[in-house]
Amino acid sequence: MISNVQNINIAEYDYPLPDERIAKYPLKERDASKLLIYNGSCNNVETRHGTSLQEDHFRNIGQYLPPKSVLVFNETKVVRARLQFVKDSGAAIEVFCLEPITGNGDYQLAFSAGSPVEWHCLVGNSRRWKDGLLTMPLNIKGNNVVLKAERIEKTDAYSVVRFSWEPAEISFAEVLETAGEIPLPPYLHREAEPSDRDRYQTVFAKYEGSVAAPTASLHLTKPLIAKLKEQGHSIEEVTLHVGAGTFRPVATDTIGEHEMHSESIIVKKQCIEHLHDNIGRTIIPVGTTSMRTIESVYWIGVMLIEQGFEERNLHVNQWFPYQDRATLPSAKESLEAILKYLEMHHLDALHATTALMIAPSCPIMMTKALITNFHQPKSTLLLLVSALIGDKWKEAYKFALDNDFRFLSYGDSCLFIP
Repeated sequence: MISNVQNINIAEYDYPLPDERIAKYPLKERDASKLLIYNGSCNNVETRHGTSLQEDHFRNIGQYLPPKSVLVFNETKVVRARLQFVKDSGAAIEVFCLEPITGNGDYQLAFSAGSPVEWHCLVGNSRRWKDGLLTMPLNIKGNNVVLKAERIEKTDAYSVVRFSWEPAEISFAEVLETAGEIPLPPYLHREAEPSDRDRYQTVFAKYEGSVAAPTASLHLTKPLIAKLKEQGHSIEEVTLHVGAGTFRPVATDTIGEHEMHSESIIVKKQCIEHLHDNIGRTIIPVGTTSMRTIESVYWIGVMLIEQGFEERNLHVNQWFPYQDRATLPSAKESLEAILKYLEMHHLDALHATTALMIAPSCPIMMTKALITNFHQPKSTLLLLVSALIGDKWKEAYKFALDNDFRFLSYGDSCLFIP
């Protein structure tokens, strides 16, 4: 089964995307974006109501959701992760913070830490920074601060950078808030502007750690969330800190050679209990990051059932779901295993990492429908959509291209119901 999915040719997940169809800026109103609705229980195409493909606006999404749906939001917050240094020579060096080494992988500890801290980073114009310190003068809460960056290790994938500053008790979060820039996706081909600090962040963002927004949630407003609750839908919150790998297209012919990036997930015990109690309702992740989170939660439960309940670092390998198994636990059994694990080790939340690749033939165990944006050609996110609705994604994307939908992070949205 693993070899079958690894042999998938990424060329089958390509489509023409002219640059002018990529939304460079968000609409003035978050919920004014267009909404494409695909409902697999309908057969006709491109008529207005009661069909498999429809067009509306996002603010009306509630009328298309199955009754009493459970919507899953990703509460991650985008970090101002791009730091722009200028050497004495005038050379510009960009240091893009990816993930913390300080804090043992706990993002909240890493951001609250004082000087010094160490991070895995990408370095732009790297050849001009062979050694020595980079410095940047700052003013943080009335303190004159000099931020220093020292590269202490370099690999093909990343650099390890040590940041230091005085006074040392100032947190790294405060340093980034002052010095950093919002890391807009590279395909926007523009620098971040002051408006992006608000618009490239969800209205419910809470926990710092992402270098990219969970973009399907950018369409949500607080009044719309309140309206959805009034309509009988419920909300659950999870956290997946989105890594820079989310922008990396599959560069190999087959997906078996593509290495998925690992991302940190946090799911509170109460959320797992609620998902367990509502497993018979329609669970709808808002965004691919939320879907990766709840599907990873399922596979962590499987891992515990298969490998035991001792406390350890929990990680979902990208090929774990594709291993041959005679039977699979139900979603309810998997969540019960996680609740048992949390009880045994007196934990109030599940902390784990995931490199899960959701591709065609991956069992989808938690997700019953998906709210998402339009994704890049030849991306793992298109594989995820195909795993849910099959080749119907091609029909949906053609409809969107033919009907002036806006694409990618600041673009329009979809509701996919298999």
